[in-house]
Amino acid sequence: MSRRDGAFAALNGRSFVNRGAYLKLYPCWKFTFGKEMINEYNFAMSEYKFFHPTEVRYEDLDPQGHVNNAKYLTYFEQARIHYLIQLGLFSKDQSFMQVGVIVADIHVTYHATTHYGDPIKVGMKTTKIGNKSFTTEQAVINTQTGKISATAKIVLVTFDYEGLKPIPVPQEWRTKIGEFENL
Repeated sequence: MSRRDGAFAALNGRSFVNRGAYLKLYPCWKFTFGKEMINEYNFAMSEYKFFHPTEVRYEDLDPQGHVNNAKYLTYFEQARIHYLIQLGLFSKDQSFMQVGVIVADIHVTYHATTHYGDPIKVGMKTTKIGNKSFTTEQAVINTQTGKISATAKIVLVTFDYEGLKPIPVPQEWRTKIGEFENL
C-alpha cells in the first residue's frame, strides 16, 4: 500500500489510529462519511447556482502529492472570472484592467486534500452587495465524491484602475448579480 493509499485508508475510517493522527495534524479538516457526506454534497450543490469545472494540473501539486494550498486561490480566481463572463459583466476580449474589481479580503478554509486527476469544480455565489464592494463565497468540490476541499469568503472592491481608487458598484452589476442570486 502506498503512502497516499494509506492516508486515504485512514481518512475513510479503515484505520482509526491513523485517522486520529490526521485529525490531530489537520484539526481544521472536516471529514464526513456515508450518508452525512451525501447530505453535505447535496447541500453544497444546491447552495450554488454557478459552477466552473477546473482541472487539477500536475504543476498544482506540492511535494506531498496533493494540491498546494496557494493553488486554490487560482481555482477561485478562474471561477470568479467565468462567473463575471456568465453574468455579462466581463468578456474574453476585455482587458483585465477593465474588469474593475480587486480582491480586498480573502479567507480560505481547507477541508480535505485534492490530488492530480481528481475531477473538481468551483461553486460561486455573491452573498452581499455593498456600496463599493461585494462579498462572495466559493467552494472547491470533487464532482465524483462530493467532498468539499476548500471554501472561501472573498470581499471584492469595484475599482477604477486609471484613477487608482474604489468606485461604487455599478448599477448594471447590482442588477445582474441581484437577479442571478435573488439578492
